[in-house]
Amino acid sequence: MKSTPSPRYAARLNAFKIGADSYWPGKNSITTADLLARAASAGLTAADLNYPDHFVADRPADLSRALDDNGMALNGMAMRYYTDPGYKLGAFTHPDKDVRRAAIDETKRGLDVLAEMGGRLMTLWMGQDGFDYSFQMDYARGWDHTLAAMAEVADHNPDIDIALEYKPNEPRAFALMPDAATTLLAIKELGRANTGVTLDFAHVLYADEMPAFAAALVARHSRILGVHLNDGYGKWDNGLMVGAVHPIQTIELLVELERAGYDGAIYFDTFPDHSGLDPVAEAQTNIEVVERLRAIAAGLVQNDELQAAIAAQDAPLAMRLVNRVMLA
Repeated sequence: MKSTPSPRYAARLNAFKIGADSYWPGKNSITTADLLARAASAGLTAADLNYPDHFVADRPADLSRALDDNGMALNGMAMRYYTDPGYKLGAFTHPDKDVRRAAIDETKRGLDVLAEMGGRLMTLWMGQDGFDYSFQMDYARGWDHTLAAMAEVADHNPDIDIALEYKPNEPRAFALMPDAATTLLAIKELGRANTGVTLDFAHVLYADEMPAFAAALVARHSRILGVHLNDGYGKWDNGLMVGAVHPIQTIELLVELERAGYDGAIYFDTFPDHSGLDPVAEAQTNIEVVERLRAIAAGLVQNDELQAAIAAQDAPLAMRLVNRVMLA
């Protein structure tokens, strides 16, 4: 099987708090630098920092130094509005204009910190921007407020890419941008060159989408700025280890990413917390599995027989060809 250079791998830093008492015996406070060091011990080579959460007790310069000390690159940052109770009714969709302004200004501060650290990617997951009841939201107004806020954010620093990460719901019953198509509509309306999409495998499944198809649509109409690999059963954001449920769909996504020229980091948005797993062992497993699946995908990208089967929509032949490599 053809081998390709490994991407940088990142993972959800907060997962590395699991078992803190035994991993850091006697330590009263676990810092972001501590989490970075533990993540690096798993073989992770990049990190996404949450704003403002990971900066409460650490300065940007301190975290840059911690990244360097652990041989890790800053992949980017992600805004975290949902941890603030003031955003329960939304950040960019909140009915109070002062709350919307606070969310926009906080995002701009995050962008400034990201620029200070030399980062180029900010991910927005607007989970709190949605609704729970009929007649709760003026949909047109909520859409307008969101697009106006995102335009202001994108214009704040055009050198930084703004990635929209969609998800059908949670914490709100309905998200304003629940799927690839709606997100792409928003990006088209935004008309900003520095916007794109972060694809989260479990979110895509949850949206009842085929991951490779979603990637193809995003690559056609926008840009794939981030990829979160994990797995799940499509009923919820399970955050399982990569390939645990949908290995073939994961391979197909990796093939599509190769065709789209995606060369960014692979971020493991998984939840070892749910089962009390060792986060280091879990991250190491994700890396090993993805390396194997990427090798399979690399051998399929230019496979003429597979391309012919796909062109003819010959599913039995396509499955034989893929399984022949997968199950070898």
